[in-house]
Amino acid sequence: MLDAIVWFFTNIGLAFYNFGYAITHPHSWLDWSNKEALMRFVYYGGSTEFFFVVFTAFLVLTGVGMWRNSVMWACVRGLEAFANTVGRFVAWAGLIMVIQQIIIVFIQRIFARPDIVIGFGIPVELDISWWAEELKLYNALVVALCCTYTFVQGGHVRVDLIYSAVRFRTKKVVDMVGSLLFMMPMSVLIWLYAWFFMWRHLIVPKPSASETLDRLLMKSRVLRWNVETIGFSPNGFNGYFLFKVLLVAFSGMIFLHAVAFFYRSYLEWKEGAESANKYLDKDSLGAGEEAYEGTH
Repeated sequence: MLDAIVWFFTNIGLAFYNFGYAITHPHSWLDWSNKEALMRFVYYGGSTEFFFVVFTAFLVLTGVGMWRNSVMWACVRGLEAFANTVGRFVAWAGLIMVIQQIIIVFIQRIFARPDIVIGFGIPVELDISWWAEELKLYNALVVALCCTYTFVQGGHVRVDLIYSAVRFRTKKVVDMVGSLLFMMPMSVLIWLYAWFFMWRHLIVPKPSASETLDRLLMKSRVLRWNVETIGFSPNGFNGYFLFKVLLVAFSGMIFLHAVAFFYRSYLEWKEGAESANKYLDKDSLGAGEEAYEGTH
């Protein structure tokens, strides 16, 4: 038990050094023309060192925010604006998906063509099955990158057993506990799985989460890019590595919004019911449509 406590606080202390070293030596992990730098990036992205840098940054920012609530509100507004901006932009993928599906039906059923050609000079010519399977990517974009946006907008389904019956400040305590015990750990676990899962489909030799940095640096001698372009059908969509990238982005955005949700819940708990939804940028369907908002 004592060893675990010492290890925990030692890593928090080392986080300041690790962060400072990474900032002052960016070439050691961002210069991807150097195979060792790329392998360091792969290793540290799912490492204990990176976790404690993020965790320590959260502790420091939370401490400063509790001292200066304006700093914490600025974090809330910035992170929620990020979620809203990404979500509002990516949501257009839903419209593109519908239009593309209509085009596929017309090409197949009316013109009886086996492919779709786009462009002039050197056009993009792909089998119609490629375009049909690519529709999954639009769906994945909406699911992965609009999740936090939907959370900000209050659009997720919520099973309410006791929440509506308790007082305002109790609700905020429930929200704080939920963000710390459910959202953050879940996003970290998904990140740790998704990070190496993504890189195993981008480079060879394939990295493993159980390998040490020294072992990965040895592998870097024969490292090369090997982006997976295998489809489920001979002429089908072959960009499934993008789904792995989206899984990493999804977990990162969930973690960031868990921070924003914890900060908002704390500030609303501290300032009282009059601060509910303060600075919240929610979409509106327009005048006369209030009854339909929040029901999707």
